[in-house]
Amino acid sequence: MDLLPVRRALFSVTDKTGLEDFARFLSEGGVELVSTGGTFRSLREAGLPALAVSEITGFPEILDGRVKTLHPKIHGGILADKDNPAHLASLAEHGIRTFDLVCVNLYDFAGAARKKAPARALVEEIDIGGPCLLRAAAKNYHSLLVVPAVSWYDRIREELARHSLRAPLALRRDMASLAFAVTSAYDGMIASSFPTD
Repeated sequence: MDLLPVRRALFSVTDKTGLEDFARFLSEGGVELVSTGGTFRSLREAGLPALAVSEITGFPEILDGRVKTLHPKIHGGILADKDNPAHLASLAEHGIRTFDLVCVNLYDFAGAARKKAPARALVEEIDIGGPCLLRAAAKNYHSLLVVPAVSWYDRIREELARHSLRAPLALRRDMASLAFAVTSAYDGMIASSFPTD
């Protein structure tokens, strides 16, 4: 579809810059907000009616936050092709709702590497769920909009406002390409700074 209605959004961001304004714009347009740990707390502190990912999955965040979004009720809702009746039937069978927008930015591995964090601390700054979310959403750009960085909030807000909270296919394609560039650069940075001890 060319114009995708945005009704449900998943947020998981390390950099909270502009988060409140962007999420408020969506919420005031009737978009349901779902979010992880620190992002959830930030949205609720801003008075926004967010749901925690654990409310969707029925499972708490575990392993000090290493496992939050790696769950079929999250990834099924991201990866389902909305034009494929078999996908939609499978979601209905398992009680999974689709997402229309996924907004993710990654753990600050670069900052930890610059500070010469010890190896054990440095590996904790390797994001696992974030790249998975970005790649899943980018792969499925025909069915949802991925937001891979704070720097794109303004363009996305403008385009959604112009199209009555519907995301044009060209925007979704552009953001998908950028999301793959983000995850590629992130992995390259990790590979070049990987701890040796």
